[in-house]
Amino acid sequence: MPHLTIEYSRNLEAGFALAETLREVNATLVASGQIRNEPDLKSRIVPLDETVVGTGLGDRGFVYCLLRLLPGRSDAVKAEMSERIAVVMRKRIPQPAGMMVQLSVEVIEMHAPSYVKEVLAA
Repeated sequence: MPHLTIEYSRNLEAGFALAETLREVNATLVASGQIRNEPDLKSRIVPLDETVVGTGLGDRGFVYCLLRLLPGRSDAVKAEMSERIAVVMRKRIPQPAGMMVQLSVEVIEMHAPSYVKEVLAA
């Protein structure tokens, strides 16, 4: 806990500094004070090969960020964390000329009774 998954349409890959983006998003989430132990935050960025945005034929792309948290944070805190992610992503997402790019960020609560986490090696 927490887990961040960033999915993006492959047509945004050129110029997308993936590792740097993850490090910056992680840093801003840790700076929020909502992550108790920095190593608990796990992030990944996943390219999507086959995507369709709407029904138009124009060049379109998207980025969808999903932050999963254990229960207990207020809606205001979740909104703040969404905005922290969005601020970083607005700077980092490539915006090719003529391409409409959409950014979405969502924060959801995990089901604590069924979530298992163990640190297997130090």
